[in-house]
Amino acid sequence: MKEIRKIAMIGNHLPRQCGIATFTTDLNNAIKQVYPESTCFVLPVNDRENGYDYPPEVRFELQEKKLDSYQRAADFLNLSNVDIVCLQHEYGIFGGPSGSYILHLLKELRMPVVTTLHTILRDPTPDQRKVLLQIAEYSDRLVSISRHGVDFLHEIYNVPKRKVDFIPHGIPDVPFMDPNFNKDRFCVEGKLVLMTFGLLSANKGIETVIEALPNIISRHPNTVYLIVGATHPSVLLHEGETYRMSLQRKAEELGVKGHVIFLNNFVALEQLNELISIADIYITPYLNEAQISSGTLAYTVGAGKAVLSTPYWYAQELLAGGRGVLFPFRNPGVLAAEVCRLLDNEAERHAIRKRAYLYGRDMIWPEVAKCYIKSFERAHTEHRFIKPSRFVVKSLQEKRGDLPALTLKHLRLLTDDTGILQHAIHTIPNYHEGYCTDDNARALIVSSLASELETDPEPARKLSARYLAFMHYAFNPENGRFRNFMNYQRQWLEEAGSDDSHGRAIWALGTVLGRTASLSWRSIAIKLFDQALPAAIECSSSRTWAFSLLGIHEYLRSFEGDRLAYQIRDQLAAQLFQAYRDNKTDEWLWFENILSYSNAVLPHAL
Repeated sequence: MKEIRKIAMIGNHLPRQCGIATFTTDLNNAIKQVYPESTCFVLPVNDRENGYDYPPEVRFELQEKKLDSYQRAADFLNLSNVDIVCLQHEYGIFGGPSGSYILHLLKELRMPVVTTLHTILRDPTPDQRKVLLQIAEYSDRLVSISRHGVDFLHEIYNVPKRKVDFIPHGIPDVPFMDPNFNKDRFCVEGKLVLMTFGLLSANKGIETVIEALPNIISRHPNTVYLIVGATHPSVLLHEGETYRMSLQRKAEELGVKGHVIFLNNFVALEQLNELISIADIYITPYLNEAQISSGTLAYTVGAGKAVLSTPYWYAQELLAGGRGVLFPFRNPGVLAAEVCRLLDNEAERHAIRKRAYLYGRDMIWPEVAKCYIKSFERAHTEHRFIKPSRFVVKSLQEKRGDLPALTLKHLRLLTDDTGILQHAIHTIPNYHEGYCTDDNARALIVSSLASELETDPEPARKLSARYLAFMHYAFNPENGRFRNFMNYQRQWLEEAGSDDSHGRAIWALGTVLGRTASLSWRSIAIKLFDQALPAAIECSSSRTWAFSLLGIHEYLRSFEGDRLAYQIRDQLAAQLFQAYRDNKTDEWLWFENILSYSNAVLPHAL
């Protein structure tokens, strides 16, 4: 994967509570572990305004119901030199009819796209079919977690099989354990443990197991049924705990309340693995066959559990070959008989466990990550032979203000092929003083703004090109700082310039990124901006913080989902406000104990 260094994943991410968030988090971590030379980051989709407390690998957030958020994310990915995008697709996590907003992002991308389809419907609605077909068109490779899905894509959606990779659902690599080993930790020592886990919703069919319990307990009175998982957040929002309460009432009505244990938590992976280990029999009693994947089933098969399941598509595939037992939908009688048969026949139960565990060795996350890397490589190779769609970065059209006529005559006079000279002698450039980054940053801000106001923006754009080129030359990648002073012979006089020049450079680059439509200019500016921004926190000058805050503010006009920029913005703002608190008195409401230069920038930034 020498040509694939930067990988972006679009989906959900923990701590959001859903299966896609868990999958994306685990896949991202697995790829980083197997391929440590890569840079992997995630673009999650927020279903609430204030998002989630994401870890650092989350780089840019999308807002589910805001179409422009998807378009900005596409701009961000294109300008960030991403080598591959890996999309985790589920209809319900994206905005628009049947999740169609994601198409606005995909159609703008210039790099290869590999899409994992977590739902492939046999009988889609017209909107669902249209969305999946367009996703297939915009993706270089498609990944199906099940072989049923590969067939559906070919037979129902006419997707060529050569475009589809079968990659199993990833699972943790856990040892093959005796179920009794950890039972004392969960107060079920000496019990036979039946288990179901996952986010609760009415389609899980848990009532079928509770209805089967009286017959099971009559034969095995030391049986308990452990139901692990919080109610699904979207269900909780609209219906509350209605489903869980109905299960509790049913258990009480059937006289098995003391045999049913609810663990109403979203369980972290380490504890989840321990809980799975204590199950003698794991049950997935889902009510509908139209389920192409199930993380819970994959986890338990890979952990070597004896599994009983209704015959939904994924279960038919995963439990074939004696790796589990199927029972009919909504049939507690057959379920009770099968549970009792397995509890009575320890040899058969352990044979099922062993077959399941051995089958799961190809599903552990490191092996799955290797499969994804191969899919990325195929996509990268195939993408070269596909003519990319035309990509246009959309500029923000500002309403023209009633301003007096602007002239750039003196600015042009002070600018040569290198940049703007520091000083003038009356109205001519003073070559003795040479150049500085400070003034070229100022000039870049002015020319960028002027290009928005002028009827003919070309003169201002020519000036901007000179100043941006100077900024690029001034940056010293060895220390992450901008050099400031250069003599007229184009010799740098220092390896790192002043804090103020660094802050003004960030302000200028943010202005280019927030207001300029040129793709090449934005590509240069975003690289410098990303490399230079962290150093602003280390600077001790309050004006550097203020200049940087203004640059971040401009940058977020185009990339409002950039989480790292928000974090640095908040830290700089806190530092600036603390300076105000440290220096103010009843008679002196100011950031310092003196008034100095560029005073207005301090309150302006806040």
